[in-house]
Amino acid sequence: MQLYLPIAEVAVNAYALIGIGGLVGFLSGLFGVGGGFLITPLLFMIGVPPGVAVATGANQVVASSISGVLAQLKRKAVDFRMGAVLLAGGLIGSAIGIWVFARLTAIGQVDLFVQLAYVLFLGVVGAMMMQESLRALWRARRAGAAQIRRAHVHTWVHGMPLKMKFRASGLYISVIPPLTIGAFVGFLSAVMGVGGGFIMVPAMIYLLGMPTKVVIGTSLFQIIFTTAFTTVMHAVSSQSVDIMLALLLILGGVVGAQFGARFGVRLKAEQLRILLAGMVLLVCFKVALDLVLTPAELYSIAPMALP
Repeated sequence: MQLYLPIAEVAVNAYALIGIGGLVGFLSGLFGVGGGFLITPLLFMIGVPPGVAVATGANQVVASSISGVLAQLKRKAVDFRMGAVLLAGGLIGSAIGIWVFARLTAIGQVDLFVQLAYVLFLGVVGAMMMQESLRALWRARRAGAAQIRRAHVHTWVHGMPLKMKFRASGLYISVIPPLTIGAFVGFLSAVMGVGGGFIMVPAMIYLLGMPTKVVIGTSLFQIIFTTAFTTVMHAVSSQSVDIMLALLLILGGVVGAQFGARFGVRLKAEQLRILLAGMVLLVCFKVALDLVLTPAELYSIAPMALP
């Protein structure tokens, strides 16, 4: 069934959109990620313009994050004070990202910038995930050889000024590192349509020294408001949020997440991480390939200024 998307100005198969949402939802339930870093490149592949894909893909992240944070609230696993600091940085970074996005749109280079950012970002993250996953699998096969390292180790970060007490996390650290992490993730959310949880979570554990039990809930709490702010700003500044596209993606995602959660319990953690890393690298390769191959259509319809 062909469906015309008024904001994206393309006709796509409605079942394909629901399928993409279902696939990303399945991966979300399987791997525990929001899926924003995968859904945007997948929208590229079916012809949705990168600008619209970035702005609309954030809706999927908001929906999945709300569901996740409600579950974490029941376990009392959310540090609201840390979340507020991360959110403050996230809003600043998102505002900067929206400005960069608008400037690139004005000069007609936003599509190229977004695709290049995805190639670089997914390539680096995928390679690091694959390396860590293979090491974890190798250690798991060496019975008794692996040693557990403490995640909370005092580093130069804990000696910075402007300290604040975060009771839920059991920390007394400077607000500068969480503000910086939040700003970076907010910028990525604005220019790439990702929630940034797969960057924020490791940073909160290994850089800030937060206990794992409150990391996921706190990260999701920040992501909800940052991505919601990003979506609203995109809608106001560039009118690039396609509601019909968002609804179909969310519909598929809700269903897919249930199947992913059930299937995920059958696989080992090391196997799940290797599969996710392989998928990230595969999407990175496909986006990079699209940048160098000759497109099927060598023309576009766009307004041009008369001399």
